[in-house]
Amino acid sequence: MTAQAAGEPRTEPACPAAPGAVLDGPVSHAISRVARLHRIAAGRALRDLGLHPGQEFLMMHLWDNGAVRQSELIKTVGLDPSTVTKMLQRLEQSGHVRRRPDPADRRASLVEATDTSCGLLVEVRRAWGDLERQTLGGLDETECAELTRLLGKVEAALCAELTRSGGDCDTAC
Repeated sequence: MTAQAAGEPRTEPACPAAPGAVLDGPVSHAISRVARLHRIAAGRALRDLGLHPGQEFLMMHLWDNGAVRQSELIKTVGLDPSTVTKMLQRLEQSGHVRRRPDPADRRASLVEATDTSCGLLVEVRRAWGDLERQTLGGLDETECAELTRLLGKVEAALCAELTRSGGDCDTAC
């Protein structure tokens, strides 16, 4: 970078060019950058709701499925058990979830959303709607549909490769 005199217009690009190592993967580099920026924007929206990134996915699963075993929840979200346990502890302290012994197997715990989390559901939906509008603000309806279609194809290709290598697409998302 060159030194810039006071009042002199900026001549360097706002964002640096792609590193040379990604010249053979410009789409992958673009996806990575977009995903990072999207996660930052989502994190800001969630912080306003008192949530940490990822907690909304746990809550979405509980809102959609009711009480589930903690072990099932861990498998569904595909995160390390200690990470999920910490997330659940925070959500429990904030009154959004409760854990109780599973009556069918007292060694297992059931996790469920509380009635008080219903207000959070409304706020999470609003935050994700705002994030969607922010993310797609520069696209028209046709472009949004095309982007959704293309991302679906990209996801299917990545999922097929993950499955071929013994992974599980259901726990990767």
